[in-house]
Amino acid sequence: MTKLLIIFALLGVGAAVYYVLNCNEGRQPPQMDPEEWWGPKDTKGRVDKTIKPFKVKFEEPMINDLRQRLKSHRPFTPPLEGVGFEYGFNTDQLNSWLTYWADKYNFAEREKFLNQFPQFTTNIQGLDIHFIRVKPQVPAGVKVLPLLLVHGWPGSVREFYEAIPMLTKQRPGYDFVFEVIVPSLPGYGFSDPAVRPGLGVPQTAVIFKNLMNRLGHKKFYVQGGDWGAAVASSLSTLFPEDILGHHSNMLIVQNSCSQLMYFFGSIFPSFVVESRLADRMYPIAEWFAYALEEFGYFHLQATKPDTIGVALTDSPAGLLAYILEKFSTWTNKEFKTTKDGNLGFRFTKDQLIDNLMLYWSPNKITTSMRYYAENMSKKLRDMDLDSIKTPVPTWGYQAKYELFYRSPRILRTKYTNLLNVTVTEDGGHFLALELPKELTDDIFKAVKAFIEFHSKKVKTEL
Repeated sequence: MTKLLIIFALLGVGAAVYYVLNCNEGRQPPQMDPEEWWGPKDTKGRVDKTIKPFKVKFEEPMINDLRQRLKSHRPFTPPLEGVGFEYGFNTDQLNSWLTYWADKYNFAEREKFLNQFPQFTTNIQGLDIHFIRVKPQVPAGVKVLPLLLVHGWPGSVREFYEAIPMLTKQRPGYDFVFEVIVPSLPGYGFSDPAVRPGLGVPQTAVIFKNLMNRLGHKKFYVQGGDWGAAVASSLSTLFPEDILGHHSNMLIVQNSCSQLMYFFGSIFPSFVVESRLADRMYPIAEWFAYALEEFGYFHLQATKPDTIGVALTDSPAGLLAYILEKFSTWTNKEFKTTKDGNLGFRFTKDQLIDNLMLYWSPNKITTSMRYYAENMSKKLRDMDLDSIKTPVPTWGYQAKYELFYRSPRILRTKYTNLLNVTVTEDGGHFLALELPKELTDDIFKAVKAFIEFHSKKVKTEL
């Protein structure tokens, strides 16, 4: 009987291994409607599709109202004794932030800073989409490659401001630089929100592909983190012929195959991940405990975004606490034990408040949080894009303190041409803002590899 059980166990393990190695075969990407309309129905068919210059403008009435709200808040509930950020933003720290925002944040100078790059809007599928576009001037012989950068929540285009000059400047050892296009996600920053349900990551991929096409780029490179990573992955999945290369600083896969491999690795870690990196994935119980503690916001925004949106739209103090707590814990989860959340570790007050202003000024916190509800809808879950393989050459940057880590073996269940992963012992979730040089260095290396990949492919086909 014991031998029989062993045989059945081995057969079960063998079947699981076979499934892991052969799953996701043959699935084709769905056909997306390239003209799906997200704006008011009465505007369909008569929209101006020109590209219009845009400037960030902090209007005086908005500034005066904001200052009044920052200074007239009710007394905050004191934190518990001996507590840092474990219960959320430490309220002993709030007054210094609110005072800085109201009295020391120079709105005119920050407006000028935010306008340092050329910005535009254009109407795509009924929505005015805001984007930064920087086209470098280069000498003869230097190629200019189109690169789409996509942000996430609770970030914004502000995350890329330190990286843009590095991406648009030629560097030794590379015969190319980038024309950088950085759009605000629909419902974020200065991009219009959808007026009806259904605009999630795949639909955003369609909008951004249409944007790039309108700018004259049929084929382009893409990079993203957070929701931007999901949009970049969707572009690679839905339009593999148009994406020349896919770089992500949050490269993950969520499908039945990857999940089976993930759980199988909890028994046999060496089958899934290098021993030196096993603690980034296992033990599973530790990661689930962390998720239960930190992902309450996700459930709330995926189910009742408009309810919490009322509070955050009305109170800049609430908006600051809600968002900056993420910039603390997602940079390094150990920061929650400190009194100030270690927010000054790599970020300045101006950087973080710039980002807050791109939610407060255009009143977009509610519509940004709706993105969670759209992406968790049954319709989008049923699309199961992570179960569709993509041949687009892919490169991952895996920071030490990123929220998710998946080994190359798991990632290749979807990204069949995963060229490399850069594993580091530093960095967190907001990588472009935290370590812009390290990220841009990695993007240059990745794109050089993408070019070589396509060159070899052409030679092989010939």
